[in-house]
Amino acid sequence: MAATTDHDERAGEAPPAPRRGRGRIAGAVSLFGELLITAGLVLGLFVAYSLWWTNVVADRAAHKQGDRVRDQWADHGPGALDTKNGIGFLHVPSMKNGEVLVEKGTSSKILNDGVAGYYTDPVKSALPTAARGNFTLAAHRDGHGAKFHNIDKIKKGDPIVFESKDKWYVYKVYDILPETSKYNVKVLAPVPKESGVKKPGRYITLTTCTPVYTSTYRYVVWGELERIDKVDSDRTPPAELR
Repeated sequence: MAATTDHDERAGEAPPAPRRGRGRIAGAVSLFGELLITAGLVLGLFVAYSLWWTNVVADRAAHKQGDRVRDQWADHGPGALDTKNGIGFLHVPSMKNGEVLVEKGTSSKILNDGVAGYYTDPVKSALPTAARGNFTLAAHRDGHGAKFHNIDKIKKGDPIVFESKDKWYVYKVYDILPETSKYNVKVLAPVPKESGVKKPGRYITLTTCTPVYTSTYRYVVWGELERIDKVDSDRTPPAELR
């Protein structure tokens, strides 16, 4: 019988068994990667919903409600502010967001419809018709219409116009507070001394969350009434809006 060579002996040996430990680790890593991808997709969809779709829904609701207010104005003619469906429209050219319907209250339920709301709590807002006081407003900066998203574009001297049933209230921005505590209610005072004024007047205050995509602080813009123009039959806007 011929002698068996080392080569022949090796050729007849069974292949080594795979290492189970290494295979399990590879599988776990693969599964973890898939979970990360899935989580990323879910997060992306949530962000898209929060920052885009809620804007679409809110804008639809705001336009519908705004049309209802204007129809009521046309049906009933000149008169007092109607606080049931909306008291009028805010126009801030610097923000480039068109007209913003103003309603009573600042709860999420109200602001989520893509409108601005005037404060009833913790400091009650004055309405533009008041002889003295501070017309204080809030709106979302991100999502749900994001009507005050570009509030940081407003500069001192810029106009803020409130349109009511029969009057245009033209304000001029005189001070800005880029960041303050969300608990700082002094900015809403009838005489907002933090803005530098010391005596009663006819003021307007815009507030929203800051920085963008957070609700950590508040951004505040103050204006003072310069004049009141009557609404003509064509509702011709004041020069500041043309």
